[in-house]
Parts: sequence; C-alpha cells; structure tokens
Amino acid sequence: MTLKNFHFPLISDQVLLKYTRLQGGRSMTQKLLIIDTDCGIDDAQAIMVALAQPDVKVLGITCCFGNTTVDHVCQNVVRVLSVCRRNEIPVFKGSAGPLVGAFNALKDHFGTDGLGDVLKAEDPVGCKDQIKQDNAVTAMIRLVSENPGQVSLVALGPLTNLALAIRLDPAFPQKLKDLFIMGGNMEGKGNVSVCGEFNFVMDPESAYVVLEEYICPTYIATWEFTCRNKLPWDFFEKITDQDQAAAHFMKTITSKCWAFSREFGVNKRDVLFGQGFVPYDAYAVAACIDPSVVLESVECAVRVELQGALGRGMMALDPSNMLKKNHRVTIMKTCDLAKFVSDMFGTPG
Repeated sequence: MTLKNFHFPLISDQVLLKYTRLQGGRSMTQKLLIIDTDCGIDDAQAIMVALAQPDVKVLGITCCFGNTTVDHVCQNVVRVLSVCRRNEIPVFKGSAGPLVGAFNALKDHFGTDGLGDVLKAEDPVGCKDQIKQDNAVTAMIRLVSENPGQVSLVALGPLTNLALAIRLDPAFPQKLKDLFIMGGNMEGKGNVSVCGEFNFVMDPESAYVVLEEYICPTYIATWEFTCRNKLPWDFFEKITDQDQAAAHFMKTITSKCWAFSREFGVNKRDVLFGQGFVPYDAYAVAACIDPSVVLESVECAVRVELQGALGRGMMALDPSNMLKKNHRVTIMKTCDLAKFVSDMFGTPG
C-alpha cells in the first residue's frame, strides 16, 4: 500500500465540485444514509468519510450518549458538519442514557467532550439552529418511513436510539434497506470490561433488543475486527498534516488524545493492540458504502449476554445456531486495507 497519494476526506475542492454537480441530476441513484452516533474522535472521522462520498446522501445524523453526554455529542456533530461545509444536514438529539441504569461516562479515552478537550467550550456558531426540535428516534422513524427500503442505518455508538425506535414502530426494521453496526465483539475480548466492547457495554439491553428484533440485513464491524485491520501511524500523520480545514481539525482534536499516540498499545500483550491507529467507526461506514472492502465475513446467529460480572454486554456468536434463531447477521473478519484507504480517503485528481 502506498500512502503518499492519499488525502483527508472532504477537503478537496474537486470532491466538493463533484458533490455539487451530483445534487442536480443523480439524487435518485445516491445511497441514502442515517448516521446514529455518540460523536467522539473516531465518529468524527467516520462522518467525514461518509460526507466525502459523492454518491452518498446523509439524510440526517441522530445523536446519543456514549463517548460523552448527548449535548456534547450534538455540538461535536455540528462542529464536524461546519468544518466539512455541510451545515444543511439536520442533527437530532436522542437518548441521554441507557434503557436501564445510569450513564457513567468514561473520560480517559477521547476526553470529557469526546473530541480531546482541546476546542473552545462555547457552542459552535449556528449550533442551536442546526439541532432540530424533533427527537432523534422520531426523526429516524420519519426519515426511513419517507424512503422505505432505501435507507442504510449506520450505528456508531450505543444502540439506545435504535431500540427505542422499534418500540415506537415495530415495523421500523422492515423499512430499512440494511443496518451497519460498529460494536460488539466476536471472541469475548473486551476493551472496557473483560468480555465487553464499549458500545454494547454502555447499553447491553438495547444491543440485545436490536440484535434480536432487527430482521433487516445486518452487518457488524466488531472491536476485534477493527483492531486487526489497523493502519500505520505514518498514514495518519500524512492525512492530518495536509494544509486543509478538515485535516487541521482532525490534527487538533487528536493532539492531546492518548489513543492517537504512537505509544498507544505498545505495552499491551494481546495481538489486537500494538502499533498502528484504528479508525474504528470508519470501517462500518466503509462497509456500508462499498461492501467489497470486506474480504471475509461469517454469517451466523448472535446474542448479547445480559448477565454476569464478566460477560454482561458481550456478543456471543452462534455459528451452529444452537439458539434456533431465524435471523443471522454478517460479522466482518478481514478488510482490504488498500481499497479501504483508496475508496474512503480518495486520491487527488
């Protein structure tokens, strides 16, 4: 994989021009997306990747708690859209906590505000106008109902908004084209507990509801999958050293974040860690936009464990279908990194 020709998404005038031209005559052929996010640093990069694709139309971005409070998440999304000059995309405020219990934020990964605690505290310009009055859950149901069978839902945080959506509209999953999730695990290896991945552990009940009741085609980029497909640090430095607004933004929000340090994972024993940066949520976005970036996957029944001090929030795979479930999901295993980089980050014209 050569890195010298790649650039950060949505910062090229050529990309913006191509997007503008497509708005007039090809809207019917565009892939329609709703992004549900707990916008931290990796979510911000994933959103930028989605916005960089001229054949993708983001109908709206729904926000939930997770990396930070839902109010911070809304502000973070508005900041990303502003940097990308895409303020026309509506933002909706959703769940402030899990279905059961209280929300206890983890502040040691992406900072208190989710974007590295390096930005000014005040709301971004136009933030209040861009965050719509509709609740994220009702907005999600409305947008999908207006475009039945056409919308891909990409979930990058805890699945609370999705669980609430099916409670308000039991037919909601049937109206989706498909669902892409970044979260869960496939080997019982956790990052916030012994056996649990962050997004699922933040709201295990919602993860359980979604994976039991969403019968639409479902694709999951697990934590292990993303870690095993990490990118080299010199690539990260190349894309953030570009003299462009989005690159400056990404470099700023990662400047004091230990998760974007070359030392991150050096002392970890597990093969999942080690050198390289992991754009976790971008893998789910990439798989949604171009399924060919996923080289290998497994289709099987799954269930989220709700009990136990060690297992709560863990996603268990059931390839033999001992659970006798009719619905199976697709678990990503290997990624074409060269294609992932070229498709999602683009090459200059």
